[in-house]
Amino acid sequence: MKMTFIGATHEVTGSCTYIEACGKKFLVDFGMQQGEDMFENVQVPTAPGNIDYVLLTHAHIDHSGMLPLLYAGGFSGEIHSTVATSHLCSVMLRDSAHIQEFEAEWRNRKGQRRGEDNYEPLYTMDDAIGAIELFVPHNYDEEFELCEGIKVSFRDAGHLLGSSSIIITITEDGVTKKIVFSGDIGNSMQPLIRDPQYIDSADYVVMESTYGNRVHDRPTDYVTALTAIIQKTFDRGGSVIIPSFAVGRTQEMLYFLRQIKEQGLIKGHDEFPVYVDSPLANEATDIFINNRESCYDEEALGFVRRGINPIAFENLIRTVTSDDSRAINDDVRPKVIISASGMCEAGRIKHHLKHNLWKPENTILFVGYQASNTLGRGLIEGARKVKLFGETVRVAAEIKQLPGISGHADVNGLLDWAKAIKGVQKFFINHGDAASADSFAQRLREELGIDTYAPYSGAEFDIASGEITIDAEPMPIPKKTLNTANMSVAYSDLVAAADRLSRMIKLSDGRANADMRKLTEAINRLCEEWQLD
Repeated sequence: MKMTFIGATHEVTGSCTYIEACGKKFLVDFGMQQGEDMFENVQVPTAPGNIDYVLLTHAHIDHSGMLPLLYAGGFSGEIHSTVATSHLCSVMLRDSAHIQEFEAEWRNRKGQRRGEDNYEPLYTMDDAIGAIELFVPHNYDEEFELCEGIKVSFRDAGHLLGSSSIIITITEDGVTKKIVFSGDIGNSMQPLIRDPQYIDSADYVVMESTYGNRVHDRPTDYVTALTAIIQKTFDRGGSVIIPSFAVGRTQEMLYFLRQIKEQGLIKGHDEFPVYVDSPLANEATDIFINNRESCYDEEALGFVRRGINPIAFENLIRTVTSDDSRAINDDVRPKVIISASGMCEAGRIKHHLKHNLWKPENTILFVGYQASNTLGRGLIEGARKVKLFGETVRVAAEIKQLPGISGHADVNGLLDWAKAIKGVQKFFINHGDAASADSFAQRLREELGIDTYAPYSGAEFDIASGEITIDAEPMPIPKKTLNTANMSVAYSDLVAAADRLSRMIKLSDGRANADMRKLTEAINRLCEEWQLD
């Protein structure tokens, strides 16, 4: 019995753990690395064709996104998940493949003009469909035999529709050990889905630490705050455009909007339309509805039992085709448009921004986290002009942000979940950046007095003996450096100036917003003068 840590070790994405037991080889999650990559990951120590199973905690791409690549490499085993996760993956993996193929096509068009070699997508739509066909769905809390000696069940983790913690009981050579993988543990009091369900006992726990050193702010009264923004915008003749993540956040917004409409909170605009303009969001919404009995919380189920769909209402218009999407901007009524992507980096939202950003009567409302260097983050930070489809667009609309209802438990929620599990011999802390993982490991040691270990990629653990057999060292990814050997003096001076500008930007945090906006405008003017995107 051996466990090897592959991904999401001192990092937040790319979850993957490899286990050998009872003559079988299997993975728990096989996720895509997203955002900045700080550490090198070791390879899974066997070929894809030798892997017998994958156990999947939930559908988010940082946990499931590499499954099509695994299939492309020769994997033909079973992928076990909850029913709702299998349904979500059927649309999310196809969407991911579409993005991979689209990016490859775009890069190849550019590369051909420069005489570059063809760029191959990470995987194709056929690979995604092949992986989807390998899913074996299960209900929550129904234990099944994965193979002789290994039993598995899924417990609701309260993070996303269908999300789970995985309970694995392994018996080999007379030794039985119970291992729990937390998956991503949800925040309490989220709309629609249930709170995280606790687990009573385990020998070893592999646990996430996304917010292992942070406490969430007090929850926003979403209905009141959202009502005020919509009312103010509609009264001045504008529309509210909401960039939203297609799975999870969009359905939450529909839940709140149904309540606003039911209670008649918007005055003078009773029949206002709400458009959901994202094929992925619309498919995901159907999956939420179809899995209501197994995944909704009691409040949402109460609506269902009274014959009310908690994420549907009058004048909800779900667009599918590109023609339907374009027609939205011909609707002159005050309206709400919910569209993906949530950070405005791709998808139909960019078209809606192009049509609506320059109109002062409109509001662009952000309801989720905006990562650095994204269009969404730039708008929140006060950009006056943005580039959309090669065209400069003036930002005149009001830019607002409602703090999202985090899908992750904060440090207090993580501690409560951990404290409920009795008999734990060792906690393994993953799925958090270095500061968060190490901080949470220390907190667990201090409060529970239990052995705790935050592994780096490549660490190995003997499940039977309880010993760490390989204590892997961190492998930071080398930062790219410029080859200055053949630079001209002028170019060397330009690089030095760029470094100086970069240092100045980093030191600007904390300055007055007006000063930072002036600097932003100066840099944007320079880029426009030199015809840079």
